[in-house]
Amino acid sequence: MSPLNGPQYDPTPIFEHFRGSYGTELLTAAVEHLGLFRVLAEGPLSAESLRTQLNLAPRAFVVLITAMRAMKLIDVDESHQLRLNPVAREHLVPGGAFYVGDYVGLAAGSPGVVEMANRLRTNHLARASETDAGAAFIFREGLESAMEQEQSARRLTLALAGRARNVAPVLAEQLQFGRETLLDVGGGTGIYAIACLRRHPQLTAIVFDRPEVLKVAREFAAEFGVSDRLQCHPGDMFADPLPPADAILLSNVLHDWDVPECRLLVNRCAAVLPERGRLLIHDVFLNDELDGPLPVALYSASLFSLTEGRAYSAREYREWLTEAGLVAGEIQPTLIHCGILTGTKPALK
Repeated sequence: MSPLNGPQYDPTPIFEHFRGSYGTELLTAAVEHLGLFRVLAEGPLSAESLRTQLNLAPRAFVVLITAMRAMKLIDVDESHQLRLNPVAREHLVPGGAFYVGDYVGLAAGSPGVVEMANRLRTNHLARASETDAGAAFIFREGLESAMEQEQSARRLTLALAGRARNVAPVLAEQLQFGRETLLDVGGGTGIYAIACLRRHPQLTAIVFDRPEVLKVAREFAAEFGVSDRLQCHPGDMFADPLPPADAILLSNVLHDWDVPECRLLVNRCAAVLPERGRLLIHDVFLNDELDGPLPVALYSASLFSLTEGRAYSAREYREWLTEAGLVAGEIQPTLIHCGILTGTKPALK
């Protein structure tokens, strides 16, 4: 991998095929375990009414309904109520002449479907304890985390670097830096910061993450010859002081967390930025209407299964940036459904 040159071939289809199983799990859970289409067969419902009838937490409900809308099975009418698409009404309502729910239900007992249904109902992870809705592969005080154990932290960090190796060169090409400092919060291997350092020779960078994760980042910095311009700073991004920087990068970080934590982290980053400083949110983006695109909706289901978060829309991110006193720009696409949304801190008048 060269942190300066992107891949010759776009790997996006590989990721779409890999995440496709979540479509089967969500659809089967909706048909057989939750009775979603049977409930909506009675007539349109507001999102809140439907969520209440299904007895789902807000995060689980958004993940499920976004996927069903992306599959063109549920629509929103002129009164902003959720209703069945004609295809779903003909084929997924029990008792219909062309009902295929029993066919879909053949997968109802498969481990993946059962696990997804349980996650939707409880908003918990399979690896979490029964009393905690947290995730084992993110760090949070009071939760045993794989990111605090050397072997598992290394394995997961290197696994996540597979996507970053492809995307980081494209991100670095999209951004402009002068004689500045970039803070990569939750930066993992530091590959995004390293790509930026290689592309922009006047830049210096700080990778902020857990101590065990930073062992890998130091190895990468040495391998790519940027150790003299890259500092590794251990800490908890929700509690410990963030080092000052001209720009802060949150690359595929916010989607690991629920809305309150996202708001908190955006505000913490905005607080340490100088005038005209930039907060760079690099992530996937759902449509503002939360009706797709389908590959991102299925990735959202993956995030729901493995973290405390989900995919968010540009509208949601822009709201958090505005709340934090930043001015949101336009999305710059990178690779594998990702893009960069920049929030700039205004100059004082």
